[in-house]
Amino acid sequence: MAKEVPTIQAARRDRLGSRYSKRLRASGRLPAVIYGHGSDPLAVHVDEKITITALKKGLHVMNLEIEGSGTETCLVKDLQFGFMGDDVIHMDLARVNLDEVVTVTVSLEFLGAPDAAKKSGVVVVHELNDIQVSCKVRDIPEHIRADMTTMTGETFTVADLKLPAGVQCATDPHAVVARLQIVKEEAAAEAAAPAAAAAPAAAAAEKKEEKK
Repeated sequence: MAKEVPTIQAARRDRLGSRYSKRLRASGRLPAVIYGHGSDPLAVHVDEKITITALKKGLHVMNLEIEGSGTETCLVKDLQFGFMGDDVIHMDLARVNLDEVVTVTVSLEFLGAPDAAKKSGVVVVHELNDIQVSCKVRDIPEHIRADMTTMTGETFTVADLKLPAGVQCATDPHAVVARLQIVKEEAAAEAAAPAAAAAPAAAAAEKKEEKK
């Protein structure tokens, strides 16, 4: 793991339901549920600002210090977003131990650019923003680096990624992470299409004039 597992303070939820959850969020708290490892699900709430900031930095695992219940090491399993899709309104967390092997989604961090992209009219198009990996909880990386300077062909695939020690890819190795796209040729083709479509109409009009 890139850095030490953070500890976040949590409190039990004494009531459930959407109305109560809405009140919690209005007061700066984020509702969550902890489950797994043969124990009953536990409804809690955490500081929204602290938790969202950690999630944006690539947090996958956290220690929840629950008031009156000790500490739980948890893996972020699912995030529920609001109607507009731009804010987290609920978290599902799974109890884990640091030596447990899990499969998680990790974001890609793109670095540099291939030599071919330095030519005029050539751009790099990112096809994937994240991949799935399998590893021990303690080895989960915050992100996977995609070094575009090593790209030699027209595509950069999952197999071209260099994974950290102890991390195995769970995504199709042939999946395209990034590809080269020639902008000038596409623009020329788009400009030529209307002209080609107008040619038959112009020819027909010319014949009509000749008959007159």
